[in-house]
Amino acid sequence: MAAGETFEEFKDSFSYGSRTDLAFKFLKKLAPDDAARFFAELLTKLGETVDDGDARRLVDHAIEWQARAYAPAPGEQRPWAYDDGPFTPMPAPLADARIALLTSSGHFVAGADPAPFGAAGMTQDEAIARIGEFIRAAPDLSEIPAATPPGDLRVRHGGYDIRAAEADPDAAFPLARLRELAAEGHIGSVADPAFSFVGATSQKRLLATAPAWADRLAAAGVDAVLLVPV
Repeated sequence: MAAGETFEEFKDSFSYGSRTDLAFKFLKKLAPDDAARFFAELLTKLGETVDDGDARRLVDHAIEWQARAYAPAPGEQRPWAYDDGPFTPMPAPLADARIALLTSSGHFVAGADPAPFGAAGMTQDEAIARIGEFIRAAPDLSEIPAATPPGDLRVRHGGYDIRAAEADPDAAFPLARLRELAAEGHIGSVADPAFSFVGATSQKRLLATAPAWADRLAAAGVDAVLLVPV
């Protein structure tokens, strides 16, 4: 914790704050006493992991508390819950299907910077600092040619720690894995291009923008879309 920082400020900082990390964004949903219990139990489990090397308990602990944090209180209405949705059957067997990739990971191709807010070359730290602007703005869709080599991919997203996505783009943008599935005959083909956007945006903005994206994919003859949220 930083000097002068309260525990509540610390736990809230993981949600679009100075310690932006979507894996622990749920801490903001917890009351300070519950967040303190999460950390106390985490430290106990960390000690057990030092003894036997089994880190699975740490992952399970985080998942359990995520579920607790996001569970609605009795009688609470979820703001973005839908009673049903249109069912669309696959028009072709998966082995013959044309699959598109669409992620909210914030990837783009080197040399094709989407330049959010006109700021070409924006750093990750700058994106984190301007996360409020991203949330208020309409999402910007980046096109990524299906043959793009991993070394030409870039990622910028103020809402999560991008280090894993930088080290291995397929962690959040599995284009290479899709190409492998197509080469092995598990899917028919990979639609070209793939798409990515910064998912730190409001539901209302996305609801206004996404239908045009869907029309675009349908016009390209896509049979199904692999959606990868972060």
